[in-house]
Amino acid sequence: MSVASYQPGEQITVTAAAGVHIRGQIHASGHKYLRLGVKESGCNGYMYTLDYIDQPTPEDKAFEIDDGLCVYVSGQDLPLVAGTEVDFVTEGLNSALKFKNPNAESHCGCGESFSIDPAA
Repeated sequence: MSVASYQPGEQITVTAAAGVHIRGQIHASGHKYLRLGVKESGCNGYMYTLDYIDQPTPEDKAFEIDDGLCVYVSGQDLPLVAGTEVDFVTEGLNSALKFKNPNAESHCGCGESFSIDPAA
């Protein structure tokens, strides 16, 4: 299956801690890959989505993040998340994936939604 190509600068990166977490979550889900996406929602415009998949679609872009571990992003969502770094952080008793998105103009207080400058 061919996966659409991507342009330099559109890279999705994942920290070592996030890679360990994502690998475990994929394994626990019984699927092969993770797809990072966005949907219109949340208190700030867009919300990140994480879907476990077995097969990418032809418009998905592949990002190998660790020794055979791939994260996919649909071509439609890529402009909104290009350049994003995914981290896994622990704050007090809570652990979660955090997204550092250079395209986001603002984030909501909970960190789950973001907005994009419509003029950009």
